[in-house]
Amino acid sequence: MAGLNGGGTSVIVRLEIHKELVTFGKIATAIGDAGGDIVAIDVTRASKTTTTRDITVKVSDPEHTESIVSALNEIPGVRLINVSDQTFLMHLGGKIEVTPKMPIKNRDDLSRVYTPGVARVCMAIHEDPSKAHSLTIKRNTVAVVSDGTAVLGLGNIGPGAAMPVMEGKAMLFKQMAGVDAFPICLDTQDTEEIIRTVKAIAPAFGGINLEDISSPRCFEIEERLINELDIPVFHDDQHGTAVVILAGLLNAVKLVGKSLEDCKVVITGIGAAGIACTKMLLAAGVTNVIGVDRQGAIVRGETYSNSAWTWYSENTNPFLQKGALSDVIVGADIFIGLSGPGVLKANDVKQMAADPIVFAMANPTPEITPEEAEPYVRVMATGRSDYPNQINNVLCFPGIFRGVLDCRASRITQEMKLAAAKAIASVVSEDELNEYYIIPSVFNHAVVEKVREAVMEAAYESGVARRRKQRDTEE
Repeated sequence: MAGLNGGGTSVIVRLEIHKELVTFGKIATAIGDAGGDIVAIDVTRASKTTTTRDITVKVSDPEHTESIVSALNEIPGVRLINVSDQTFLMHLGGKIEVTPKMPIKNRDDLSRVYTPGVARVCMAIHEDPSKAHSLTIKRNTVAVVSDGTAVLGLGNIGPGAAMPVMEGKAMLFKQMAGVDAFPICLDTQDTEEIIRTVKAIAPAFGGINLEDISSPRCFEIEERLINELDIPVFHDDQHGTAVVILAGLLNAVKLVGKSLEDCKVVITGIGAAGIACTKMLLAAGVTNVIGVDRQGAIVRGETYSNSAWTWYSENTNPFLQKGALSDVIVGADIFIGLSGPGVLKANDVKQMAADPIVFAMANPTPEITPEEAEPYVRVMATGRSDYPNQINNVLCFPGIFRGVLDCRASRITQEMKLAAAKAIASVVSEDELNEYYIIPSVFNHAVVEKVREAVMEAAYESGVARRRKQRDTEE
């Protein structure tokens, strides 16, 4: 996924204020002096001597909240009753629910949706399994599957702690593309058990979205499931990231007047996303991609314990460049960071080719901040929502799954992913394109439909579509 953002949040501070001892102005001043921004005030109770108020304050992080609370506790005549974090309030009881599509009002309705009427539908599917697509939720439902081993930038925090992220993903599926998605967080990190479990639950779903599964296990899990299931399987951390990065690059190179195929591209962080991004670039025609990890540039002829890196060494770095990032970035047209904070230095950017393009994707702190890069970079993108050109997987997965579900694709091909990237890029018109707008907003309603149409067309051309888009009913 795109990862954590640094945009701040809001808290609600409930205070009992003794009117004779303190004025609200003093309270507001204390909050302001602590760096808080008051955005709302609500009186919840009032008496002759006290008032109780809920004060909504914008804060930057939990430590900031603590400093504001400390300041309020020092004011005579103020009693702190409660502090509520808006983000936590949104998660109370979870963020999604299941609702019926029609009410059950009487015995006749009950007999149709359940026994005895439902038995006829069960037998129809038993006799023709393909009818599950038209007679059950399968046609519009995706499983969002994780084992909690690589959650955002938090690492291996387990399946329970991964649930809020997967619930959020399900919300985005529904709101952005009308796709019903359900979080499935598995209490196992065993590759074979994960594959076996996903295969066992697959009959209820039209697609599988793998999420936040650590590398290199994620490669085998996805590849095996793609080959052993007849529904699309998509590891969003790999391919969603790659699709949106390519979309941004298509517009960035257009803006600086370069051909993507001729660019020298340096990538740091050769994990799941880095490898998928590299494969997308190669598929798009780029020939000079150099991957750099902690050990330096990955180069053919070296021995790597990671089989994915062995593949990488055999298919990239055509001029066999060696050394650290600062060595191989000289003359590079594009830098893509999928690693960690501070990896790229301003001096590195100065060594790049004219009009350098920098996609610093580490979250919450990018490989180089836009402020550091600004004097030297032509086009800058990050994974954060508080800077221009946010590279966010939300631009990709809703439209891709909307398309594959609508055409009943058996899998998602490289051609479909390339089509999705070009569709996302096309949303930004020639007149709109500039250094601060190379990628559309996640709230641009044109994105999902354009991606859906492009993915469906590519599915037909790839021969993996099992339903024509012009038809409204299943066979």
